[in-house]
Amino acid sequence: MTDSTPAPETPAGAPQPVVPRGLPNWHPAYLIATGFGIGHLPKAPGSWASLVALPFAFGIYYLGGPPVLLLFALYLFCLGWWAAHVYVTRRLIRDPSEIVIDEIVAQMAIFIVVPPTWYNLLIGFALFRLFDIWKPWPVSWADGHIHGGFGVLFDDILAAVYAGGILWIINSIIVFNMAPNMVSP
Repeated sequence: MTDSTPAPETPAGAPQPVVPRGLPNWHPAYLIATGFGIGHLPKAPGSWASLVALPFAFGIYYLGGPPVLLLFALYLFCLGWWAAHVYVTRRLIRDPSEIVIDEIVAQMAIFIVVPPTWYNLLIGFALFRLFDIWKPWPVSWADGHIHGGFGVLFDDILAAVYAGGILWIINSIIVFNMAPNMVSP
């Protein structure tokens, strides 16, 4: 469907199909920005995208360690920046909820500073979702003042910094307090 083609008639009260203006659903920017469609799930697409990111973070971390995960997250950030820019430019919407590449990148970035053990995955997911939804300062400032594709991703990266920092402190306390018990007499 092009911009000049009229939309087909839909019954009153029926949900309108999501067709970004000038951006077909097979376009690479559309696929990347929406996490290959995860962003169109009806309930909590950001949480679903964050969950999808966890096994990827786990696998990349254990295959290549934190440096490879950092490089992958940087690559995905740049790719997501481009995709989000194209999406918001074509849709004329500042930060649509269907863009979830920001949650995927930010959720993975947390595990650059802590290993993705089962408890870190669980706590990291919960902390990231908390800070992404709550948006404490400067996350809220970035969300309101930095626009475009970069802005879509940047506020989530700040939320990941909060989550990763707290998770790193939790891990440091646990390791520090358990270390004396690990030494044999």
